[in-house]
Amino acid sequence: MLDPALLRNDVKSLKLNLKRRNLDIDLKEVTALDEIRREMRFEAEKLRSEQKSLGKQIASADDKTKKELLDQASHLSEKVKELFEKVDVADKNFMDIWIKIPNLISVTSPDGTSDKENFEIKKYGEILDIDKPKDHLEIAESLGLIDVQKASEVSGSRFSYLFGDLVKIEFSLVLWTMQKLSDKGFKPTIPPVLVRENALYGTGFFPDDAEQVYEIPNDDLYLVGTSEVPLAALHSNEILDTGALPIRYAGFSTCFRREAGTYGKDTTGIFRVHQFDKVEMFSFCDPEKSEEEHEFILSVEEELLQALEIPYRVVDVCAGDLGSSASKKYDIEAWIPSQQTYREVTSCSNTTDFQARRLNIRGKTDGTTNVLHTLNGTAIAVGRILIALIENNQTEDGKVEFSDSVAEIIGVKSLG
Repeated sequence: MLDPALLRNDVKSLKLNLKRRNLDIDLKEVTALDEIRREMRFEAEKLRSEQKSLGKQIASADDKTKKELLDQASHLSEKVKELFEKVDVADKNFMDIWIKIPNLISVTSPDGTSDKENFEIKKYGEILDIDKPKDHLEIAESLGLIDVQKASEVSGSRFSYLFGDLVKIEFSLVLWTMQKLSDKGFKPTIPPVLVRENALYGTGFFPDDAEQVYEIPNDDLYLVGTSEVPLAALHSNEILDTGALPIRYAGFSTCFRREAGTYGKDTTGIFRVHQFDKVEMFSFCDPEKSEEEHEFILSVEEELLQALEIPYRVVDVCAGDLGSSASKKYDIEAWIPSQQTYREVTSCSNTTDFQARRLNIRGKTDGTTNVLHTLNGTAIAVGRILIALIENNQTEDGKVEFSDSVAEIIGVKSLG
């Protein structure tokens, strides 16, 4: 959530932000609602001050005067209660719209309306010349390592069974990644995957992405699409010691996404599924150092992919492709031979104070508190990394052969 003071102090930045994001939100209406609620709160606080003053008079008044003052106090109490109830309604009317205003985009993020306009920063790795490359599903199915057909019978589309060496590779990847991140100051964490609504509002997934989230209505809980959500909420309503920043977590979780609106996209294999495992990096940091922290998280993502010898490119995500909470975002896209293109396998975002303000996470230095910045980044999205590993290391006879250095990481030298 943005600071409402922007409506009064920097409305030009808000208008430019909405324009860059191709959003049509009437700021005049929001400004009017803000003025109404602030005026009502001022009047309510003024009456409450009178109420307190009257209370002091009652304490020192004689019996005759006290009765008159008590009658006034009773009447004033009702007015204060009534006015604050109206303030609550006015606050809600304002927040219902204000919460939909996305984060301010970084001036360094490129303009654009879709992922086709994301700006390529660099490429890494050698793209092997594979004659008629097979896709990961064809290879894995032939080796008895993936079964999406049976999974669809059991659970519906966009699910899979993984078997044998692919399972070994997953656990090896997760353990290796956790050790790497631990060495870099991230605290290994297994967070809950069921959260309350406020955690999703706090991180910016609600209200905009509510259709992507699985709900458990009988328990007022929701399945998370990323451990970013419970990791961000871990310090909600807390004041952290800025001397301990950055505070970094590496969260492993199964993730659940409805993939609403993706009908017809990536319908085969395990690239776009409803359930997958992921290791997520999350950082709480000083606002003045969040840009530096963002570059650090990106460097960690690159280091992991380089160790796995996966060709990739880094893109600076354009304004129109940013999520509501992100101020700036990098995607890393791995080369997928069967598609002859790069596809997203990791991302990292600087959400500045957007999430921390919603979750009421602050830092304290020398008695002064301020809203912190939060950042998140994918370390390993297991399914998509498996795809990149299988396809970029396939052989002409339909098997998969890994280099010695990669085999040392994943615990498997070959598939098939």
